[in-house]
Amino acid sequence: MNKNFIANLKYDLPAGIVTFLVALPLCLGIALASGAPLLSGLIAGIIGGIVVGILSGSSTSVSGPAAGLAAIVLSSISQLGSFELFMIAVVIAGILQLIAGLLKAGYISDAFPSNVIKGLLAAIGILLILKQIPHAVGYDANSDGNILFIDEDGKGTFSFLINIFNNLNFGAVIIAAVSILILVLWDRTILRKIRFLPSSLVVVIVAVLINELLRIYLPDLMLSSIHLVNIPEMDSSTFFSTFKIPDFGSLLNSDLWIVGVTIAIVASLETLLNIEAIDNLDFHRRHSPPNRELVAQGVGNIISGLLGGLPITSVIVRSSVNINAKAQTKSSTIFHGLLLLGSVWVLSPILNKIPLSSLAAILIITGYKLAKVSLFKQMYKKGLNQFVPFIATVLAIIFTDLLIGVIVGLSVSAYYLLKYNYLNPFLLQREKVSFGETVRIELPTQTTFLSKATMKNALWEIPEKSKVIIDASRTTYIDHDIRELIDDFKGTVARERDIKLNIIGIHEDTNKVDYLQFENVISKKQQEDLSPLEVIELLKEGNKRFLEGKLTRKYFPSQVRATSKGQHPMAIVVSCIDSRTTAERMFDTNIGDLFSVRIAGNIINEDVLGSMEYACKIAKSKVVAIIGHTQCEAVKVACENVSMGNLTGLLQKLQPAIRKILAKTKDEAIPPEQFDEVAKANVELLIEMILSQSQILNELHSQGEIEIVGGMYDVHNGKVTFLK
Repeated sequence: MNKNFIANLKYDLPAGIVTFLVALPLCLGIALASGAPLLSGLIAGIIGGIVVGILSGSSTSVSGPAAGLAAIVLSSISQLGSFELFMIAVVIAGILQLIAGLLKAGYISDAFPSNVIKGLLAAIGILLILKQIPHAVGYDANSDGNILFIDEDGKGTFSFLINIFNNLNFGAVIIAAVSILILVLWDRTILRKIRFLPSSLVVVIVAVLINELLRIYLPDLMLSSIHLVNIPEMDSSTFFSTFKIPDFGSLLNSDLWIVGVTIAIVASLETLLNIEAIDNLDFHRRHSPPNRELVAQGVGNIISGLLGGLPITSVIVRSSVNINAKAQTKSSTIFHGLLLLGSVWVLSPILNKIPLSSLAAILIITGYKLAKVSLFKQMYKKGLNQFVPFIATVLAIIFTDLLIGVIVGLSVSAYYLLKYNYLNPFLLQREKVSFGETVRIELPTQTTFLSKATMKNALWEIPEKSKVIIDASRTTYIDHDIRELIDDFKGTVARERDIKLNIIGIHEDTNKVDYLQFENVISKKQQEDLSPLEVIELLKEGNKRFLEGKLTRKYFPSQVRATSKGQHPMAIVVSCIDSRTTAERMFDTNIGDLFSVRIAGNIINEDVLGSMEYACKIAKSKVVAIIGHTQCEAVKVACENVSMGNLTGLLQKLQPAIRKILAKTKDEAIPPEQFDEVAKANVELLIEMILSQSQILNELHSQGEIEIVGGMYDVHNGKVTFLK
């Protein structure tokens, strides 16, 4: 036997017992609310626990008769004329669900946004609290299984809440109060470590004992049978004799198929919604395969229909109780189904002693955990586009039913989605880089006609002689209206306004060649027009983009083609060979923007000086940038007087910087916390060396044709700080 199965039994068995205790009255109550035989609710609960539990891929979902289907079942039985005909409709629904699962239709569960799922959970939590308060105080007039706002008799939830003051039963109040106290305080005591004895099970045992004590010592407060669980008592022979046989002689009845299709659609949607919500509650965040769930539900409904049971779905109430009782695997679900089966003729005398107020207490605490105030605060902080669909789902489910509420939530979410697509259908950036300012419009993955008005306004407002990039390289779908709009801009507006246009990713032929009117590389004229101070500002802006993660898009193939005709870099950067200090990255530059010299420790010799002179005198670069960095390994080993082959001579060139820092600290050796100061001093000394040892660079600097600057790159955050 699997070791994990044995290890999890101490969690799953108690969780199964608690789930069974909650599911039992719900099965009976839903059958009552549906106008069906009481036994049909138990049959559905048994099959939902055992059959669906075995076939399902969910570790925590518990299936059974659903309150959300009660109204449909009630009207369907009336429409078809008999429960025997309705059983066939349940079989048809199961077959359709089975086919849907095999055809992998469960993917629609991924279409439900999280704010709607969270709204569903919160609404169920609120309804649980509202519906169970009357039971908690002994007003047991409404059905145990009904969580609809309007009951089958037309009365609203609030009418029951108002009437509780006229129907208080102090015995029930005492039991409910003690039960809630146990549930709240249990996890705050050492008792929480007793895994095989969950607080919910303790509540039920204590409630039975309290009622027995009331019977002995305060009989006036004792709860009578109408305030206790009420399971019809029967033996095995009675149980099997009550099974109904489906009426297969009416398969051609069109009403039968309409009901079957309706149940299949509603039950499937409820199940997919519920398993998505239940996975969010799961402590381990496991994923329940939706297609496998549809198959399991389909088989379950086929068997339930054949045996005279109600339609089955995954049920949030039972599943929430199961999860809160610390269930680890679906063994708890199966065990709860076995207990339902055994309870029918074995446990009913014992179970009929359980006060409904104790079960109400369990459900009230479960409801609170689903609808905590912190959840509402969290959703509000996420913004109106998340909060409004969430709260709309909550209110709609509370005042109507689950499916209508979810449809309302999805509709509100769709409104915000459409609004977002209208207001922010694409990314528009004005990029100021070495080749001047460029307007870049990046299209989203899906670009629909909803973006047309906003995109047209953006394109038609672009000034004359601009450079524009329309980037669809990440787009998988572009609506025909958007293509026409771009064609109009390219063919007419851009030509008339002398706008240079690049279109990336939208191809008119099978060669997939982009439409390019300019190259994103610095030209000779642009290099000549740039001043040294403007180049430094461009470097600073590039580093800012690097820090913010807003790097410009690089079209390297076109840049390679363009720079093959010549190069006109705006600067030469001398930096360390350290793998963390790539100049092109830290300054977010393009191919052809920089000369880059990399050498350990940023040392300068006559070869490096010659490279600088070539860059500035021949290639007309405007800036020489010496960029040191923190945590430089070359500086570290130089300060530690490491001697090793050819490295020794290189490290000697860092000694002037070391002596400069030693002169300030008056220490015999550089402490590790001063290594970065040595790297900075080295940058400052190199600038002095350049001016003293290169007459060419000195003259260019004196004439204002170039600037020589130093900077320090922080390897912790990527920021370049230029030295004064």
